[in-house]
Amino acid sequence: MLIAIVGALIISTSAPLVRLSDVAPATSAFFRCAYAVPPMIVLAWLERRRLGPLPGRSRNLAWLAGLLFALDLLFWHHTIDYVGAGLATVLGNLQVFIVAFAAWALFHERPSSRLMIATPVVFAGVVLISGVFDSAAYGSDPMLGVLAGLATSVSYAAFLLLMKAGSRRTAGPLAHATVVATVAMAALSPIFGGADFTPVWPAHGWLLLLAFGPQVLGWMLITYTLPRQPAALTALLLLVQPMTTVALSTAVLGERPSLPQLSGCAVIVLGVLYGSRRAQPALTVAEQVEQVPKTSTV
Repeated sequence: MLIAIVGALIISTSAPLVRLSDVAPATSAFFRCAYAVPPMIVLAWLERRRLGPLPGRSRNLAWLAGLLFALDLLFWHHTIDYVGAGLATVLGNLQVFIVAFAAWALFHERPSSRLMIATPVVFAGVVLISGVFDSAAYGSDPMLGVLAGLATSVSYAAFLLLMKAGSRRTAGPLAHATVVATVAMAALSPIFGGADFTPVWPAHGWLLLLAFGPQVLGWMLITYTLPRQPAALTALLLLVQPMTTVALSTAVLGERPSLPQLSGCAVIVLGVLYGSRRAQPALTVAEQVEQVPKTSTV
């Protein structure tokens, strides 16, 4: 859990770094993976020397995960462009619900009734962020930002589930996924507004930080935890990311979401926290007896 939280804190810097790079969404999405490929290949090679070749099934799942990660990043970097770094990160983390329900179907990790109750509450928060009832909503196009954010969450959830279903290794699957994502983003960039493959300094500096920090270190830590704990728990722990990003975006970038939008953030986070908590099982009679303090007969 601690490793997952540290990974989430590192990737919480992603959206502010994207904004600071000041390049087109497809450009930042491409270079965050392209710059990460060399160190990821080195780490995968070291892992291969220790554990042997990556099994074919795990490799194939990692390739598919890479394609979905490319879609996730392309949609998400456009969401940042539409509603800012903070709100985009909150919207992208609706994956908690998608992961929980999908994990029920795929891994028999049954979600609690709390999750069922919280789902409509969370989507009410999404409506608040969209600015439908708010003339002072922050962002160039809040409604389009919400749509792109929802597409981000679907792609993000599918990526997390595929990485969980693959090998318990870390560097190998992530390296394969990163290479595929880089190629896929280069091919898909014309559909997503086009990418500039020759950004100038200081954009390169911010993109290098984005690649080596969140993309390599952050995702290495998160990928390590995915096969080792329930999918819904990992998704919940990743909620550290949006709240940290909102704070960073306010302090560093000067983003000022409107009061209804901030209320929507709060509704989403509280709803997800409530929905992802499992009720404590009732104690059996024997367990209750065991917990009764023992008194001395002397």
